[in-house]
Order: sequence, then structure tokens, then C-alpha cells
Amino acid sequence: MYKYEIILYWSNEDETFIAEVPELPGCMAHGDTWSKALSNAGDAIELWLDTAQEFGDPIPEPKGQRLMYA
Repeated sequence: MYKYEIILYWSNEDETFIAEVPELPGCMAHGDTWSKALSNAGDAIELWLDTAQEFGDPIPEPKGQRLMYA
């Protein structure tokens, strides 16, 4: 189980739910329902981490706290 923060929202432009993982740059997923978007985000996190490990890229530790946005 991964402990990265996921931001889930509805996109009017794409007409779907979007799940973003801000601690992993470019990591996001979508789905027709919020639960599907969240499930797909779990898959995206796993793929992001596997790819980073494969290429020797640094893997950020989860902050374990709510991210702050202005």
C-alpha cells in the first residue's frame, strides 16, 4: 500500500474524474466514477515507481501529511 496523497476531482473539460498524485510528477489517472479513478491512480502509482526504479531515478518518500496549496 502506498501512502502518497491523491487529489481527486471532476473535470468538466474531459467529462471524467481525475486523480492526481502531486508527489510523483506527472502521475495521474482518470475514471468514469471517483472509485474507478482512485483505483486507476493506484495502478499509476505502481507503474510510476516501477519505471523510476528501472531507470534509477529517485523515488520521493511520501510526506505523510496534507499538501498545502495556495
